[in-house]
Amino acid sequence: MAAEEKPSVKADEGTHSAFFYGTLMVPDVFYTVCYSHMDVAPEIKALHTFAPAILHGYCRRRVRGADYPGITPGKDHTVFGMYASGLTQANMNKLDYFEGPQYVRRTVEVKLLDKVGDLNGEGNVEGEAKKAEVYVFSPFHEDDLEDKEWDLEEFRRDKLQRWTRAGYVFEGCDPNDPAKVEAAV
Repeated sequence: MAAEEKPSVKADEGTHSAFFYGTLMVPDVFYTVCYSHMDVAPEIKALHTFAPAILHGYCRRRVRGADYPGITPGKDHTVFGMYASGLTQANMNKLDYFEGPQYVRRTVEVKLLDKVGDLNGEGNVEGEAKKAEVYVFSPFHEDDLEDKEWDLEEFRRDKLQRWTRAGYVFEGCDPNDPAKVEAAV
């Protein structure tokens, strides 16, 4: 490239990390959202890592009439999920669009799990703390949450296939109304 030429696309400013606690815990859903297909090239898969993690101080609940959950602050609660790294700004933009106005993106601290316990978290061994972006259910939409925990295994068994179709446009996604992003603390 000649000295006076400029790149046509601005370079991404580093990578991001996120904590996924719902449908995006399944890498195939993440790839479908961010790359429009669950079967991505090995070079794309190599860009991202997924590791079990725990988020303290939040409670996960089912969203009424939906396949996905939301989390809200909840003292003495923890949420099991996946810590995902290697996310580009383009990935974050697609995730903001996917999550939509029901969610607010915040920066939190999660603990990676050196050992995963049972469904109640008994036997978890917490390891390194990491900063991550997480989508918290907006206080303006909390009436949409049920007083029931969301079930990953039920999602995998009964609904995953619908969420990993190539070119699928998720109902309610409005590119003009993405998730709100709070300033990092």
